[in-house]
Amino acid sequence: MCGIVGYVGHRPVQDLLLAGLEKLEYRGYDSAGISVICDGLVDSVRAVGNLSALRDAVAAREDGDGGVAVAARVATVGIGHTRWATHGRVSEANAHPHFDTESTVHIVLNGIVENHLALRERLAAEGCVFTSETDAEVVAHLVSRHHHDDLSEAVRLAYNELQGHYAFVALAGDEPERLVGARKECPLIVGRGEGETFLASAIPAFLRDTRRVQYIDNGEIVTIGRDGATFQNAAGEPLDREIVEIDWDADTAEKGGFETFMLKEIHEQADALAETIFDRTVREDGVDVGEMGAVDDQLLRSLRRIVIVACGTSYHAGLVGRYAIEEWARVPVEMDIASEYRYRNPVVGPGDLVVGISQSGETADTLAAMRLARERGATVLAVTNVMGSQATRDSDGTLFTRAGLEIGVAATKTFVCQVAAMYLLALRLAELRGTLPTERLRALVAGLKQLPHHVGELIARVDQPVRAIAAEHWESSFFLYLGRHVGLPVALEGALKLKEISYIATDAYAAGEMKHGPIALLDESTPVVCVATDSPVLEKVVSNMQEVRARGAHVIAVASDGNEEIPGQAERTIAIPRTDWMLQPMLAVIPLQLLAYRIARHRGLNVDQPRNLAKTVTVE
Repeated sequence: MCGIVGYVGHRPVQDLLLAGLEKLEYRGYDSAGISVICDGLVDSVRAVGNLSALRDAVAAREDGDGGVAVAARVATVGIGHTRWATHGRVSEANAHPHFDTESTVHIVLNGIVENHLALRERLAAEGCVFTSETDAEVVAHLVSRHHHDDLSEAVRLAYNELQGHYAFVALAGDEPERLVGARKECPLIVGRGEGETFLASAIPAFLRDTRRVQYIDNGEIVTIGRDGATFQNAAGEPLDREIVEIDWDADTAEKGGFETFMLKEIHEQADALAETIFDRTVREDGVDVGEMGAVDDQLLRSLRRIVIVACGTSYHAGLVGRYAIEEWARVPVEMDIASEYRYRNPVVGPGDLVVGISQSGETADTLAAMRLARERGATVLAVTNVMGSQATRDSDGTLFTRAGLEIGVAATKTFVCQVAAMYLLALRLAELRGTLPTERLRALVAGLKQLPHHVGELIARVDQPVRAIAAEHWESSFFLYLGRHVGLPVALEGALKLKEISYIATDAYAAGEMKHGPIALLDESTPVVCVATDSPVLEKVVSNMQEVRARGAHVIAVASDGNEEIPGQAERTIAIPRTDWMLQPMLAVIPLQLLAYRIARHRGLNVDQPRNLAKTVTVE
């Protein structure tokens, strides 16, 4: 996730760009940059680090009376970007904006260009000089190759050659009164002021200046000038787009128009998931997890065992990872709660890969478990969302989840991105160790790439059914969640979400264990949530549901599309898109997140700041 802001108008552009980026910094904070047009020339300043580093770099240029400082004082057209790295390390050269060989066309991009390698090879053969390791730079060169005297047409032609999910904005020094943007599955929106127009990834970037917006749909190209915006589709056909007046206050704007950060982050899951997987699933016959330090292909081929350590939601993501790794890669996996692992004198050492999962990279128990394993000779891999966190420094390699900033205490989008990262690791292991038939591997890669689409569809369609269930059961004093195999981690995570934000006593069990105690808790007032998606153990789950019904409890099921048996065994059934049964947890957890959310809202609770909890647990 990255942040984009662009401006064409009558005011000095530098402070507008920096102010807009400040509102988008949650989308990326490893580097940032701006480009402005003045007297037909384009100049840039870029910096590594968060936005304060860019402000310092701009100030240093002003002190030295440098090019961008002079231009920015009078320039009224520019673009800015705050980056979350995908392709290429964090460096000034890899920071946006990127530009063509002559530095005439500059672009900022959010997302992934899947066919960047083929385009880069072609463009380099045509004489383009590349200065970064990023996929985004190819867009600048591609637009430049098509650019003669019409930037809008150049962007349209470039758009039709690009594959992936992205949004980008381009400027050209010889067309100083306009910017051109294109959107494919990543957010981009127009802000309309008086004699000025904005382009940005999100409304907060320009909310202090205007509340009048125009929405850009997928597959559309927009050209903005001082007096407004024109829209066209990829075929060049003009489109009409109404101006909408929004009534957001500053607090609502920070939440993207949603009532809470948690709901906003639930709705961001498709985008966050796409950021995590798309550039790593370009090949049809395997995955590329990228540079992971000492955790290289040779080590992945030869390791004898994997140990996963984590806490809370990250522990549940690790459980899904255990099932996937053992199923696909046939490597034995041990899963442990980090706070227990660090104190039980574990048998671990050379030949073992210890995977520590932590959203923040600062979870005290997980860090201690990772250090213990490393001291005993194991190789340690951190799965985390935060660059430069302690976990990245205490490990031999890192696999980033790229979920972007998550403010709500109850993890949602970070969970699905952690699960995606574990799927990627499992498939890479399977590919290197030759444990999956080629067609099965291809099918799983294709299924993984479809998950962002499925997530977006699912969130839209389950809200009303979930609201109805929440209205029926929000006053219940106890919930039981049941699941088997990969459904068990989903049940555990769903139950945790309900506990965290609604304060309802909730238990989660392996469904086969229900007869060994928890069944005594059931009566006619008990809602029982059953994860009943397609799997080899679905018949067993159905049997457990029948046992629940026989005690008079209320069965709420999460099932796969098209299953005709489950609705006959449950009072309420929430259907999720059908995909490979091992990938179902990614989808099955979403209605459970929403169920916890709607119940908590019925109870009038603060879902973003649940009592007694903190986002990052840095103490024992």
